[in-house]
Amino acid sequence: MTEPVVTDIDILIIGAGPVGMTLHLALAAGGQPSLLLDRNSPNSAQDDPRALALAHGARQLLEQINAWPARAATPIETIHVSQKDGFGRTLINCTDYALPALGYVVRYRDLAAALAGQLAPAARLDGVEVLTIAPGEGHVTVSLRQAGTLRTIRTKLLVHAEGTPGDDPAVTVSDYDQHAVIAEITPQPGHNHCAWERFTPDGPLALLPLGNEYSVVFTLPPAKADAVMAMDDSAFTAALQKQFGQRLRFAQPGPRSRFPLALRLRDTLVEGHEVWIGNTAQTLHPVSGQGFNLGIRDAWQLAETLLNNGLDQASLAAYAASRRLDRRGSALFTDRIVRAFSNDCGPLKLARGLGLLALDLCPPARHFVAKRMIWGARAWP
Repeated sequence: MTEPVVTDIDILIIGAGPVGMTLHLALAAGGQPSLLLDRNSPNSAQDDPRALALAHGARQLLEQINAWPARAATPIETIHVSQKDGFGRTLINCTDYALPALGYVVRYRDLAAALAGQLAPAARLDGVEVLTIAPGEGHVTVSLRQAGTLRTIRTKLLVHAEGTPGDDPAVTVSDYDQHAVIAEITPQPGHNHCAWERFTPDGPLALLPLGNEYSVVFTLPPAKADAVMAMDDSAFTAALQKQFGQRLRFAQPGPRSRFPLALRLRDTLVEGHEVWIGNTAQTLHPVSGQGFNLGIRDAWQLAETLLNNGLDQASLAAYAASRRLDRRGSALFTDRIVRAFSNDCGPLKLARGLGLLALDLCPPARHFVAKRMIWGARAWP
């Protein structure tokens, strides 16, 4: 049997989703080639039902690689934060920050298409099954199969960007015992570019403006998620209306999907000549829409570090250190919000209401929170 030919490259990226493609394009803009591998076909993103909440900071980064899907993005000009059956609310408006929007809502498939449109023809290998990953002295060897053909790639740096990890002893998992039911629904009257984060005892309920509709992230315990998924459209609309309240009316819901929710944090981002970014490094609760934005910042910071400092161990250590504040801070922020607001405890409800009221009445505190949401650790302090 003929041995597979060994190909030597500088940087190999496993995972050609938006985070992996962002890294590849950011590296290419600085003159550093890399190769993307993906187990799926290029058209698989068309079947992804998710909508992504992208902060204005993410737009700024994606524009630099000509991959901002302007026509497909719906701006979020105002965010309304409140709790069900409790007082206190906070309003965050883009005019306070001299921005056109606080963030944007984009369908996953539209963002993936915008990024893929910037790739060179030979930038990615699709339909790839990774067979083995073998660390070596100064390199990593990856064996793979594509269309029945075996191939071996030896790389100076292997980047993992393939998505949420499975069972991995290097990843700490904290299950929220919640599922996110997602759908699109028509608001009456229109959304006026306002996003809602509505905290309920079952979990956060988010409404994100998308075109003329809202993308709904309906967080529920698993048994209630089962029931909501089994409802007809009329019953689902009524359940959503009951959970949200009467400030808006809803009609014409689209297809529903669901995802289990957990906090997953990789203990270390770098091992030898391997580095983990995006959901392989951390998977957050969707409250406040921080997870994907954090992954985009991972990719951008890694590209900047590699372009400025090279591919050696010191450069990788510098990258890991530079991401510590952003990723740990974002994980702590989302985790504490979910655990503090996902209950019906009377004293906690009172404390939450006072906190929301104080945030609304104290602009410096509100601006601190808003800027972290828009730019992450880049806004520090």
